[in-house]
Amino acid sequence: MSSNVPLNELGEFLKKRRSELSPRAVGLPEAGGPRRVAGLRREEVAQLASISTDYYTRLEQGRMQASAPVLDTIARVLHLDDDERGYLFQLAGRTTIRARRHGRQKVQPQLQRVLDDLTATPAIVQGRRGDILAWNALAAALVTDFSRIPEKHRNYPRLIFIDPAMRTLYADWESSARIAVSQVRMEAAQYPEDPRLIELVGELSTRDKQFAQWWGDHKVAARTVGTKTLNHPVVGELVLDWDTLTANTDPDQHLTVWTAAPGSPTHERLRILASWAADQHLSPSSTPR
Repeated sequence: MSSNVPLNELGEFLKKRRSELSPRAVGLPEAGGPRRVAGLRREEVAQLASISTDYYTRLEQGRMQASAPVLDTIARVLHLDDDERGYLFQLAGRTTIRARRHGRQKVQPQLQRVLDDLTATPAIVQGRRGDILAWNALAAALVTDFSRIPEKHRNYPRLIFIDPAMRTLYADWESSARIAVSQVRMEAAQYPEDPRLIELVGELSTRDKQFAQWWGDHKVAARTVGTKTLNHPVVGELVLDWDTLTANTDPDQHLTVWTAAPGSPTHERLRILASWAADQHLSPSSTPR
């Protein structure tokens, strides 16, 4: 990929975001008659950002880089949230990190020890692109037996779209899948030349029309916190809070844990699931070599 790819992506991102805003939403009067483009026009964004239309046009066309103050103003004009603003700055080259030339990630030993000590809480460690680097036995019982998935395919976004069981497991599969796409899109701004990330996006775009559609929406999201409802085939409905912790030793590794309030039905069902996992001899990931 050429070095202009992030700027081209920035242009597409800006077009998508302005197409979703009406003049009324940004305080502009509604002009009479039909509009030739959906949402705001380029000149309207430029007017609100106090920059020339030519300047903004060149920015959307990937022909120039904007300063941080201009980016901040455009983010405000387009009503971007924190994740979208961060994504905008990454695409503009203000915080972009080029792909590192090294082999596959291995889970940090500290995170592996945390997983080994978590026996009543499902947890996994994800690396770049959402690759699954490690898991505990309860996570294998909750989601799937990751050890049976070839290492090169052990990727959470891929699992959500490729494994039919995921569409049954997640009560709101579409919401979870959209979040996965948004997280991959966010990472693509950081590592635009990562060949394995390019391969992943290409494969999922080809194999799943919904992924291709949502990828084109240019929605972004960071790995943070949330709540998921799962329809587990063994213990039934589970309403789980999930949280993501980032390793200081490798910011590209994230520990995700699923928890439930003590005394809740889900908390009790997790205890039952842990017992079932022990009977099934589900194994956690091994200590990294």
